[in-house]
Amino acid sequence: MAALQSSMAALSLSSSSFLGQRLSPSLYAAPALKTEEKPCLIVMKLKRWERKECKPNSLPVLHKMHVKLGDTVKVISGREKGKIGEVTRIFKHNSTVIVKDLNLKTKHVKSREEGEQGQIIKVEGPIHSSNVMLYSKEKEVASRVGHKILEDGTRARYLIKTGEVIDSKENWKQRVKEKETAATAAS
Repeated sequence: MAALQSSMAALSLSSSSFLGQRLSPSLYAAPALKTEEKPCLIVMKLKRWERKECKPNSLPVLHKMHVKLGDTVKVISGREKGKIGEVTRIFKHNSTVIVKDLNLKTKHVKSREEGEQGQIIKVEGPIHSSNVMLYSKEKEVASRVGHKILEDGTRARYLIKTGEVIDSKENWKQRVKEKETAATAAS
């Protein structure tokens, strides 16, 4: 303490000289520092299995898949092995598909309004695209998919085992008609 008092006396300052008073600008002027404004980057912490592989522009990598919307597929592995259904939804970022009435999960839904009861509903869960194979309804066989160029120059998918063309315009029109007849029969 004595050393502190002697240093204050050497500077000819009293201990109460700065209390409650403002300093003159010449005493505390410091060189101006460059301040860089960095944008706020809020990054969510995702679990390892929730992370999606991204390209340099931060968009998810979309994988090419051998199945398309509306294809008839057969499940070749898993709990639903051997069952046949139609693809209703596709998720390209993680290569999964939803097949109609397969891989059903139970979901417990809370009531939204007062007096309304909660319910348990069945929801179709996704299946990885490697666990499904294209299926021919005519020959009743599952097959890998191949690509070939037709006479009119269009590129089409076909089943390797049967040679049946999947993406031709006639097949597409036939599928649309089947869906319309099913919709009219249901209503």
